[in-house]
Amino acid sequence: MSSKAAVLFRVAAVAEAFSWAGLLIGMFFKYAVGAGEGGVPVLGMVHGVVFVAYVLVSLAVAKPLAWRPKTLVLALLSSLPPLFTWAFEKWALRSGKLDGPSRLIHGGTGLFEAKVPVTA
Repeated sequence: MSSKAAVLFRVAAVAEAFSWAGLLIGMFFKYAVGAGEGGVPVLGMVHGVVFVAYVLVSLAVAKPLAWRPKTLVLALLSSLPPLFTWAFEKWALRSGKLDGPSRLIHGGTGLFEAKVPVTA
């Protein structure tokens, strides 16, 4: 279950970062270039939905990934500044926070579990 939780978190983190980037680009064209509303209302709504999804996913995967409260708070705080969810996801992957309890069983990341050969 840890690998599914980790993949779900990684997808949510990258999607949240991309939605932030899209909203920032839309706001640039609206306010700096003066190109009118553009896609800001739509991009804002998309970002809001993805933001809520990221927060819910972070809360949901904290237990399967055996996150300490400090890691969960960092994950939630990373959703506030633009593109920090992507940076948090990269840090969590490098530091083993996405391995979950299976890291002790498999000796490394739970994302890439070695298949046990079937003997007949």
